[in-house]
Amino acid sequence: MEKGKRETVTRYRRVVVKLSGRAIAGSAEFGFDSNALEHLAREIIAVRQSGVEVAIVVGGGNLFRGNQSDRWGIDRVEADNIGMLSTVINSLLLRGKLTALGEDNLRVMTAVPVPAVAEPYIRLRAVHLLEKGATVILACGNGQPFLTTDYPAVQRALELNADAVLAAKDGVDGVYDSDPKINPGARLFSHLSYDEVISRGLRVMDQSAFILARDFGMPLHIFDIEQRGAMTAICRGEHRGTVISSSPEKSEEFGNEVLASPAESTA
Repeated sequence: MEKGKRETVTRYRRVVVKLSGRAIAGSAEFGFDSNALEHLAREIIAVRQSGVEVAIVVGGGNLFRGNQSDRWGIDRVEADNIGMLSTVINSLLLRGKLTALGEDNLRVMTAVPVPAVAEPYIRLRAVHLLEKGATVILACGNGQPFLTTDYPAVQRALELNADAVLAAKDGVDGVYDSDPKINPGARLFSHLSYDEVISRGLRVMDQSAFILARDFGMPLHIFDIEQRGAMTAICRGEHRGTVISSSPEKSEEFGNEVLASPAESTA
């Protein structure tokens, strides 16, 4: 794939959704929340019904994080392996809920072999499944330690020829100039370039993910998964949250203006 070929924000044909474990935990913060799970499943179904092909990279932070290795007194690689298995649990739970809601064309693929419950991730196989209308749930990141699932989400999007990465955040509706949970005056960016995100040190995703997206021109959308219909709207070309692409000038529809702070928007 040539660098810099995916800059125009238009109606999307195929997307990779980055779904954090926190989104599955919902109000519980740890473990699972049945209401949050059903909401996520229905949002995914709505995107599929709009005709968009969907692959989902699932996190596992609601169960275990590799960066907790010191807390547990274990090796970091071992901790990351546990984190990868946590993504398998979340993926199976999501598949189960989607099935319960009537979806029957689903696949869970893992970067680490777990043959009793899922099939191994093979790029061409995943592409074929997407073309045949399957929703493909991707677990275990890319199978390597020392990474969160942010980098693998961009990596899989590139491998699967997706048009964009939709990074679903729980309770955060985009990228702010400071933490809105701490600073009520924090301002939401409508659009940022990759270089702006990296130079500002904005931590809405891992910087390694931004660098990979920048190098290959993969658009990123940061949005609040709690906003009903947000994913479907983004796939239609409507603006939600923050879009991150090569430069503000190349996404005139959104611009790089700073929107109102949460305090101003509720005043």
